[in-house]
Amino acid sequence: MIKKVLKVGAIVLVLSVASGCASQAAIDAAQATADNAARDAAAAKSAAEAARAAADSAAQAAASAQSTADQALSAATEAQACCDANRDRLERMFQRSQAK
Repeated sequence: MIKKVLKVGAIVLVLSVASGCASQAAIDAAQATADNAARDAAAAKSAAEAARAAADSAAQAAASAQSTADQALSAATEAQACCDANRDRLERMFQRSQAK
């Protein structure tokens, strides 16, 4: 009977140690997975920040281009007005010369 109790005790001890090792291995695996997830999240955050900076830069470039386009439109409008005024003046001069 004592031998049987010792065998059962030894088996329980071996199982306890084995289950403890398995638990530690599972904990280590879970920790490694969590560490990988944290690294991936940090990389994603960095990529998102870089994309945001690029978008901000693109928005500034677009605003600058719009400003330049507005200035060009204003200059073209002024040039057309000047051209129209010159044409009208030349027409009047021609009409005067024809009237004489």
